[in-house]
Amino acid sequence: MQIDKIRGEQTNQLFKAMLELKDLDECYEFFDDLCTISEIQSLGQRLEVAQMLKLKNTYDTIQHETGASTATISRIRRCVDYGSGGYNKILGRLYPEIKEVVDKK
Repeated sequence: MQIDKIRGEQTNQLFKAMLELKDLDECYEFFDDLCTISEIQSLGQRLEVAQMLKLKNTYDTIQHETGASTATISRIRRCVDYGSGGYNKILGRLYPEIKEVVDKK
């Protein structure tokens, strides 16, 4: 399982720290210190791509709207379809209406 490849004390510390964040301002402060602007933007882009894939957007549309490469979109597609379930879980919590929209298409 892919999760086992990232599991470790440093990763545990990172994830525990993230779980301690109280609001968006704390997230901005922590990630500003932790990551480069480019890394943060890349993570945000990946989540947006996953959301657009769940809404059945085409690769062309996703590439045009997000600037993500087709390789990035393909990798995220594999994770959404066959990954650990993380994208689907968090998107379902952030946007409960996605399942309803996807079911209607």
